[in-house]
Amino acid sequence: MNTPIRRVSMAVVVLIVILLANATYVQVIKADSLRNDTRNDRVLLDEYSRQRGAIIAGGQVIAMSEATDSRYKYLRRYPLNPRAFAPITGYYSIQYGSAGLEQYENSILTGNDDRLFGQRFTDMFSGRDPRGGNVLTTVDPRLQQVAYDQMNSGATCDGPCRGAVVALEPSTGKILAMVSTPSYDPNLLSSHDQTTREAAWAVDTGPDKRLQNRATEEIYAPGSTFKIVTAATALRDGLSPNVQLSGAPGFRLPDSNATLPNYGGETCPGGGTVTLTDAIRYSCNTAFADLMLNKVDDGTAKLKETASLFGLDQPAPNIPMPVVRSTVGPISDRASLALSAIGQKDVAMTALQNAMVASTVANAGVRMQPYLVDKLQSADLRTLYTTPPTSINSPVTAQQAADLTTMMVASENNSNSSSGSVQIASKTGTAEHGDRETSTPYTWYIAFGPSNDAKIAVAVVVENGKFGVSSVGNTVAGPIGRAVINAYVGGGR
Repeated sequence: MNTPIRRVSMAVVVLIVILLANATYVQVIKADSLRNDTRNDRVLLDEYSRQRGAIIAGGQVIAMSEATDSRYKYLRRYPLNPRAFAPITGYYSIQYGSAGLEQYENSILTGNDDRLFGQRFTDMFSGRDPRGGNVLTTVDPRLQQVAYDQMNSGATCDGPCRGAVVALEPSTGKILAMVSTPSYDPNLLSSHDQTTREAAWAVDTGPDKRLQNRATEEIYAPGSTFKIVTAATALRDGLSPNVQLSGAPGFRLPDSNATLPNYGGETCPGGGTVTLTDAIRYSCNTAFADLMLNKVDDGTAKLKETASLFGLDQPAPNIPMPVVRSTVGPISDRASLALSAIGQKDVAMTALQNAMVASTVANAGVRMQPYLVDKLQSADLRTLYTTPPTSINSPVTAQQAADLTTMMVASENNSNSSSGSVQIASKTGTAEHGDRETSTPYTWYIAFGPSNDAKIAVAVVVENGKFGVSSVGNTVAGPIGRAVINAYVGGGR
């Protein structure tokens, strides 16, 4: 073979190798990214050519697919008050992807999950159109609606409330309700009309952060609700509920010129000293500073240890949506310890985490793994998986939980003079942030009921109390939490 022909042959061989390498790169290495690229119309057409499974709450469909005559054969619809259930369902959008259960249970809903291989195999031979499986949630739809309506009533907020409500079943960890407001309509984001989608997206991604699930994706200073964790620290250290603590109107912070005051600068009822039970009952800041600085040995380490057992500074639960981690934050000195003990400084918690604190006390000290998905089903309603209740640990003993319950009942009786149809154990909280002279504090309410055999535990956090800088947990978040508990166990079911 002469030299020119040999050179041409080598060039052809090199080009063939390059083409094979490129084909391998595109079809193997880049396959997943190309398949999942939002600009890939073929993938979208394939996904929308099959019937996506339903998301169900208490027997009611909260997400479904409806046949259409457009090039996308199915339209995703959210038929049951979509704004109330949006933090649970999320959205499924041609243009903006997905969120919530639509995202984190996507393989079941699309029918691509390995557990649905038998169904896909049968569908292929029977000629039946492929269908996705169903996701059955733990949510009580009536309770979800009650919580959503309470947050939007405007009764205790400056307009509709900004914040979240989480309700758990203490004995199992089931999420009975999870509300985030202001919310959004996933029907608009799932529309096949681009103008409709983009107009909704512009509003939902605005300053109100409507797409953010405030129950799981936002952390807030917990204020005095954190005193339950601080009281648990004292009990775990061997102190009695009757330990005597300072009830003075102010507590001089060590190595500082600052003074930690009680609310309104008042002396705690009882005079110069109060018990731990009364410190919870009247939410005395000075008592908790005295407790952690002078009564609990090595208070910083023990507060961090107890908080960790309740779930703070630990990997957050997957429900299956991810949850932002709650934290005690750094406690660099004794002044920081006093502030952290009352849920200020750098302590930050999600509403879900604070609901878990209340739920753990309600469940005799056993912390359960929270979960939102009860069952997964095939399209023919065959059960593929049932979530088993799972205990995580026991931050406190049954006796210590009973002592904390007594304290929380005293707190509820002090803050709520009207007798409801069920005895509630609770703790309110008011957390300062930003400029205390101009910023409306975060208001909290954590509770469970009935106090002697709890069926539900709740956490409520509100950003925009109607009383501005004078807003407090009892008058803003409290009525919402009490309404949710009474709707579930107070004879309203």
